[in-house]
Amino acid sequence: MPLKWVFYWKPNPGTTVNSQILAEVSQCAEAINGIKDGRWKVNLTYYKPIFRDQAAVSEIPRDFIGMSLPERPNKFYFTLKNHRIVVEADLSIQNIMEKLQSYRSRVTLVFEGVQYKLGDFQLRVGKVVPSHQETLRGIVMEVEYLPISSMEKSRQIMDDFTGIWQETLAKRSLPGQFVCTEPNFSEFGLADNYTPQHTAVQYATVMADLIASAQSVTSVRN
Repeated sequence: MPLKWVFYWKPNPGTTVNSQILAEVSQCAEAINGIKDGRWKVNLTYYKPIFRDQAAVSEIPRDFIGMSLPERPNKFYFTLKNHRIVVEADLSIQNIMEKLQSYRSRVTLVFEGVQYKLGDFQLRVGKVVPSHQETLRGIVMEVEYLPISSMEKSRQIMDDFTGIWQETLAKRSLPGQFVCTEPNFSEFGLADNYTPQHTAVQYATVMADLIASAQSVTSVRN
Protein backbone atom coordinates (compact mmCIF):
# COMPACT_ATOMS: atom_id res chain seq x y z
CA MET A 1 0.00 0.00 0.00
CA PRO A 2 1.12 3.65 -0.39
CA LEU A 3 3.13 4.98 2.51
CA LYS A 4 2.45 8.11 4.50
CA TRP A 5 4.00 10.42 7.04
CA VAL A 6 1.75 11.96 9.69
CA PHE A 7 2.54 15.46 11.02
CA TYR A 8 1.01 17.61 13.74
CA TRP A 9 1.07 21.38 14.16
CA LYS A 10 3.40 22.46 16.97
CA PRO A 11 2.60 26.05 18.02
CA ASN A 12 5.36 28.44 18.98
CA PRO A 13 5.75 29.00 22.74
CA GLY A 14 2.94 31.19 24.06
CA THR A 15 0.64 30.52 21.10
CA THR A 16 -2.15 28.02 20.41
CA VAL A 17 -3.75 26.45 17.37
CA ASN A 18 -6.74 28.20 15.86
CA SER A 19 -9.01 28.02 12.83
CA GLN A 20 -7.14 30.83 11.06
CA ILE A 21 -3.94 28.76 10.99
CA LEU A 22 -5.90 25.82 9.58
CA ALA A 23 -7.36 28.05 6.87
CA GLU A 24 -3.94 29.39 5.89
CA VAL A 25 -2.44 25.91 5.80
CA SER A 26 -5.25 24.85 3.46
CA GLN A 27 -4.50 27.86 1.25
CA CYS A 28 -0.85 26.74 1.08
CA ALA A 29 -1.97 23.36 -0.23
CA GLU A 30 -3.80 25.12 -3.05
CA ALA A 31 -0.85 27.46 -3.63
CA ILE A 32 1.37 24.50 -4.62
CA ASN A 33 -1.34 23.39 -7.09
CA GLY A 34 -3.07 20.94 -4.81
CA ILE A 35 -6.42 19.85 -6.28
CA LYS A 36 -9.20 19.16 -3.80
CA ASP A 37 -10.00 15.47 -3.90
CA GLY A 38 -12.74 14.96 -1.31
CA ARG A 39 -12.62 14.72 2.45
CA TRP A 40 -11.01 12.29 4.89
CA LYS A 41 -11.67 11.25 8.47
CA VAL A 42 -9.96 9.17 11.15
CA ASN A 43 -11.47 8.30 14.53
CA LEU A 44 -9.10 7.60 17.41
CA THR A 45 -10.27 6.38 20.83
CA TYR A 46 -8.29 6.26 24.04
CA TYR A 47 -9.34 3.24 26.16
CA LYS A 48 -8.91 2.64 29.88
CA PRO A 49 -9.52 -0.70 31.63
CA ILE A 50 -12.42 -1.34 33.99
CA PHE A 51 -10.93 -3.15 36.98
CA ARG A 52 -13.29 -5.47 38.83
CA ASP A 53 -10.47 -7.38 40.46
CA GLN A 54 -7.58 -5.27 41.72
CA ALA A 55 -5.35 -8.33 41.52
CA ALA A 56 -5.59 -8.04 37.73
CA VAL A 57 -4.20 -4.50 37.64
CA SER A 58 -0.69 -5.65 36.81
CA GLU A 59 -1.83 -8.30 34.33
CA ILE A 60 -3.62 -6.26 31.66
CA PRO A 61 -2.65 -3.12 29.70
CA ARG A 62 -3.47 0.05 31.61
CA ASP A 63 -4.47 1.89 28.44
CA PHE A 64 -4.30 1.70 24.68
CA ILE A 65 -5.46 3.49 21.55
CA GLY A 66 -7.96 2.12 19.05
CA MET A 67 -8.61 3.61 15.64
CA SER A 68 -10.39 3.11 12.35
CA LEU A 69 -8.80 4.04 9.03
CA PRO A 70 -10.62 5.08 5.85
CA GLU A 71 -8.42 2.80 3.72
CA ARG A 72 -9.46 -0.24 5.83
CA PRO A 73 -13.12 0.41 6.72
CA ASN A 74 -13.74 -3.13 7.98
CA LYS A 75 -10.76 -3.19 10.34
CA PHE A 76 -9.89 -1.67 13.71
CA TYR A 77 -6.35 -1.09 14.95
CA PHE A 78 -5.09 -1.19 18.54
CA THR A 79 -1.80 0.37 19.56
CA LEU A 80 -0.29 -0.40 22.97
CA LYS A 81 2.49 2.15 22.90
CA ASN A 82 4.12 1.19 26.22
CA HIS A 83 4.18 -2.48 25.20
CA ARG A 84 5.28 -1.75 21.60
CA ILE A 85 2.36 -3.75 20.18
CA VAL A 86 0.03 -2.93 17.28
CA VAL A 87 -2.83 -5.28 16.38
CA GLU A 88 -5.35 -5.47 13.52
CA ALA A 89 -8.86 -6.74 14.31
CA ASP A 90 -12.26 -6.86 12.67
CA LEU A 91 -14.39 -3.78 13.21
CA SER A 92 -16.84 -5.89 15.25
CA ILE A 93 -14.27 -6.00 18.08
CA GLN A 94 -15.71 -2.70 19.31
CA ASN A 95 -19.10 -4.35 19.94
CA ILE A 96 -17.41 -7.26 21.70
CA MET A 97 -15.49 -4.91 23.98
CA GLU A 98 -18.68 -3.04 24.81
CA LYS A 99 -20.48 -6.26 25.76
CA LEU A 100 -17.56 -7.54 27.84
CA GLN A 101 -17.23 -4.16 29.59
CA SER A 102 -13.53 -4.76 30.11
CA TYR A 103 -12.46 -1.37 28.77
CA ARG A 104 -14.20 1.97 28.51
CA SER A 105 -13.69 4.80 26.10
CA ARG A 106 -12.06 7.72 27.90
CA VAL A 107 -11.96 10.12 24.97
CA THR A 108 -12.48 9.94 21.21
CA LEU A 109 -10.71 12.36 18.90
CA VAL A 110 -11.77 12.99 15.33
CA PHE A 111 -9.16 13.87 12.72
CA GLU A 112 -10.90 15.24 9.63
CA GLY A 113 -10.36 17.64 6.77
CA VAL A 114 -9.72 18.04 3.07
CA GLN A 115 -7.66 15.83 0.80
CA TYR A 116 -5.54 17.32 -1.99
CA LYS A 117 -4.00 15.56 -4.97
CA LEU A 118 -0.55 16.69 -6.13
CA GLY A 119 0.78 14.35 -8.82
CA ASP A 120 1.98 11.17 -7.09
CA PHE A 121 1.22 12.65 -3.67
CA GLN A 122 -1.90 12.93 -1.56
CA LEU A 123 -1.89 15.72 1.02
CA ARG A 124 -4.48 15.66 3.79
CA VAL A 125 -4.92 18.63 6.10
CA GLY A 126 -7.43 18.65 8.92
CA LYS A 127 -8.47 19.55 12.42
CA VAL A 128 -8.42 17.50 15.60
CA VAL A 129 -11.60 17.80 17.67
CA PRO A 130 -13.19 15.72 20.46
CA SER A 131 -16.10 13.59 19.29
CA HIS A 132 -19.40 15.54 19.17
CA GLN A 133 -17.57 18.82 19.85
CA GLU A 134 -16.07 21.59 17.75
CA THR A 135 -13.30 22.63 20.14
CA LEU A 136 -10.09 22.67 18.10
CA ARG A 137 -7.44 20.54 19.79
CA GLY A 138 -4.88 20.44 17.02
CA ILE A 139 -4.07 20.37 13.32
CA VAL A 140 -2.75 17.32 11.51
CA MET A 141 -1.37 16.61 8.07
CA GLU A 142 -0.82 13.39 6.16
CA VAL A 143 1.63 13.22 3.26
CA GLU A 144 1.06 10.06 1.22
CA TYR A 145 3.27 8.90 -1.65
CA LEU A 146 1.37 6.57 -3.96
CA PRO A 147 3.95 4.73 -6.14
CA ILE A 148 6.18 3.13 -3.47
CA SER A 149 5.58 1.06 -0.32
CA SER A 150 9.19 0.92 0.84
CA MET A 151 9.86 3.49 3.53
CA GLU A 152 13.60 3.52 2.89
CA LYS A 153 13.35 3.88 -0.91
CA SER A 154 10.85 6.73 -0.64
CA ARG A 155 12.64 8.65 2.11
CA GLN A 156 14.51 11.06 -0.16
CA ILE A 157 11.50 12.02 -2.26
CA MET A 158 9.37 12.42 0.88
CA ASP A 159 12.05 14.66 2.38
CA ASP A 160 12.15 16.72 -0.82
CA PHE A 161 8.37 17.13 -0.93
CA THR A 162 8.03 18.09 2.73
CA GLY A 163 10.92 20.54 2.28
CA ILE A 164 9.00 22.33 -0.49
CA TRP A 165 5.89 22.29 1.69
CA GLN A 166 7.69 23.75 4.71
CA GLU A 167 9.18 26.52 2.53
CA THR A 168 5.69 27.39 1.28
CA LEU A 169 4.40 27.56 4.86
CA ALA A 170 7.37 29.67 5.99
CA LYS A 171 6.31 32.45 3.61
CA ARG A 172 3.14 32.86 5.69
CA SER A 173 5.10 33.49 8.92
CA LEU A 174 2.68 31.33 10.89
CA PRO A 175 3.27 30.93 14.65
CA GLY A 176 4.43 27.32 14.58
CA GLN A 177 5.39 24.47 12.29
CA PHE A 178 4.45 20.95 11.27
CA VAL A 179 6.44 18.27 13.08
CA CYS A 180 6.76 14.57 12.26
CA THR A 181 8.06 12.35 15.04
CA GLU A 182 8.97 9.12 13.29
CA PRO A 183 8.46 6.14 15.59
CA ASN A 184 10.89 3.25 15.71
CA PHE A 185 8.66 0.91 13.74
CA SER A 186 10.95 -2.08 14.26
CA GLU A 187 10.13 -1.94 17.98
CA PHE A 188 6.54 -2.77 16.99
CA GLY A 189 7.68 -5.64 14.79
CA LEU A 190 6.99 -3.65 11.61
CA ALA A 191 9.21 -4.00 8.53
CA ASP A 192 10.17 -1.55 5.77
CA ASN A 193 7.11 -2.33 3.64
CA TYR A 194 4.34 0.08 4.68
CA THR A 195 1.10 -1.27 6.22
CA PRO A 196 -1.97 0.18 7.98
CA GLN A 197 -0.25 -0.77 11.26
CA HIS A 198 2.44 1.82 10.46
CA THR A 199 -0.31 4.45 10.20
CA ALA A 200 -1.84 3.36 13.51
CA VAL A 201 1.52 3.68 15.29
CA GLN A 202 2.07 7.14 13.78
CA TYR A 203 -1.32 8.39 14.97
CA ALA A 204 -0.69 7.02 18.45
CA THR A 205 2.59 8.97 18.44
CA VAL A 206 0.85 12.11 17.17
CA MET A 207 -1.75 11.84 19.93
CA ALA A 208 1.00 11.63 22.58
CA ASP A 209 2.76 14.63 21.01
CA LEU A 210 -0.47 16.66 20.93
CA ILE A 211 -1.07 15.96 24.61
CA ALA A 212 2.52 16.91 25.48
CA SER A 213 2.23 20.10 23.39
CA ALA A 214 -1.02 21.08 25.10
CA GLN A 215 0.51 20.49 28.53
CA SER A 216 3.50 22.63 27.54
CA VAL A 217 1.22 25.50 26.52
CA THR A 218 -0.65 25.20 29.83
CA SER A 219 2.57 25.31 31.85
CA VAL A 220 3.74 28.42 29.95
CA ARG A 221 0.46 30.17 30.76
CA ASN A 222 0.74 29.27 34.42
